[in-house]
Amino acid sequence: MHEIHLKGRVIKEGTAVGRALVSPAPIGFLGGVDPDTGEVVEKGHPLRGERVAGRVLVFPTGKGSTVGSYTLYRLARNGLAPAAIINAEADPVVAVGAIIAAIPMVDQVDITRIHTDDLVEVQDGTVRVSPQ
Repeated sequence: MHEIHLKGRVIKEGTAVGRALVSPAPIGFLGGVDPDTGEVVEKGHPLRGERVAGRVLVFPTGKGSTVGSYTLYRLARNGLAPAAIINAEADPVVAVGAIIAAIPMVDQVDITRIHTDDLVEVQDGTVRVSPQ
């Protein structure tokens, strides 16, 4: 398969490479992701049991409490943060979390073109996807 190039809006500049972890559902970090393990713990969530550490986390948008920003920061402090975040539409909570945690983030991306375990490189507003 051919490499896919997508363009998005930069929320937090930076470069990261990792395997995609894609959710069709929004993610709420407060109570949804354990900051001490990096595991998605929200009941009924499609990614429940998956770990976000080092992955390029792809999801439509964020949800939930503003404390979710601090949860992203705690993940980063614990070495368990995603390598990058890609959203269809950024939520302020996730955006602030990515900024304070120094996690490269872009939005306004067609996330349907990215699948779990694709190799993804985020470099500022460019997303390169190498399908599996």
